[in-house]
Amino acid sequence: MHAVVVRVTIEDFETARKDLREQVVPTVSKAPGFVAGYWTRSEDGSNGIGMILFDSEESARTASEIIGDRATVGVTLDGVEIREVVEHA
Repeated sequence: MHAVVVRVTIEDFETARKDLREQVVPTVSKAPGFVAGYWTRSEDGSNGIGMILFDSEESARTASEIIGDRATVGVTLDGVEIREVVEHA
């Protein structure tokens, strides 16, 4: 299993949350190999991290390209990386 880790700076939380609920989550959850997704924000609300799990490295890489190309309303994309999931519970 592999994860796509997305880091963002949040400019407008309510707008970002609306786009996340209405656009990002439905799109990502339909991606081939999707297993689960978790989106978080810092306590002060200034930044967020998403971790989206895929069944293979290939699926994660394909999704990361789409994520990197997509503009999300209310946030600035700071980085996207692929990580191998070595354990989970």
